[in-house]
Amino acid sequence: MFNSDIGERTGEGELVETWQRFVQGLLGVLALVGAGIMAHYYAPPENAGLEQQVHQLSSQVATLEAQQSISAGVVDDARESVAYIYGIYHISWRGQHFRARVAGTGFVVAHGILATNRHVAEPWYGDREVAAALREGGEPVLEKLVAYFPGSPLPVVLKPAVVASHGDLALLRLEASDFTDKLRPLTLAQAPPHVGESVSVLAYPMGVTGMVAKSPAVVYDRLAAHPDNGDTAAELAALSLIRPSATFGHIGDVTGDKLIYDAPTARGGSGGPVLNLRGEVVGINSAYIDGFSGGTLGITASELRPLLESAKHLPDQKQEPATNTQVSGVRNVSSSTNSHCLLIPKICHP
Repeated sequence: MFNSDIGERTGEGELVETWQRFVQGLLGVLALVGAGIMAHYYAPPENAGLEQQVHQLSSQVATLEAQQSISAGVVDDARESVAYIYGIYHISWRGQHFRARVAGTGFVVAHGILATNRHVAEPWYGDREVAAALREGGEPVLEKLVAYFPGSPLPVVLKPAVVASHGDLALLRLEASDFTDKLRPLTLAQAPPHVGESVSVLAYPMGVTGMVAKSPAVVYDRLAAHPDNGDTAAELAALSLIRPSATFGHIGDVTGDKLIYDAPTARGGSGGPVLNLRGEVVGINSAYIDGFSGGTLGITASELRPLLESAKHLPDQKQEPATNTQVSGVRNVSSSTNSHCLLIPKICHP
């Protein structure tokens, strides 16, 4: 009797254990099937990362193309307001005589007003050799200062307005005419640019030499041997070949009233506008660090505002001022000049 009960219990235990194993195996299979289904419907495809990278690159390319398109439009719109400046000055002292030419760039910043560098408006400013003559009693005389604009066969006479008492900025007055009345002033940016921001510089690097170099072959063959002077500039103007060049780069640093950027420049580029992507003037091209390709220097556009305010109070350009007016932050160009030190590493005025 006892043996029979034990046999029955043993059979029941084996049946239960088998059933439990079956259920556990079934649950395991179901779990694997569920995991497979979830992996199929919810896991990203293997090429999702690659597709995301392609999408990001496509967006970046589209942004760059849009920026380039905006830059081209901005440059084309601003060209007509950017002039090539040419002048002659001399200094006489103790029986000696020094005579030199000056070339630079300027842009219309207000009706009848051209902005540029002080060392263009006053070519002796910052010149160490000339500074020695000035200390010995030499008096600088500006014989001629004119501006050649794109589209005009004739130069525009420039008259002194105001210069910064500290810094390399100046304003010149344009001789009034129907042509100058139509020139569009460039807009000054309300805030300084940010590091990394795209900029373009419109200027006349290498002056007449640069314009002759990019002229049509038939013109180049005729003018290549001509001197870099006012006569050659006049010929280029008569042929409608006065046209500023554009260089492009990015802001590398902003320190106080100084900008540093990698848009290239050269002699003749002083005074050119530094434009942002909206066509606003963020700076005035002024110098470059010799030996450093990313070391073009400019002055923030905000430094022009006190000069513009001062220019509003000057007598009409058709009248000769009775006295020299001294205004805080700026001074009349007929006042005495100050020596400007060039620091090491060498800083060169273009």
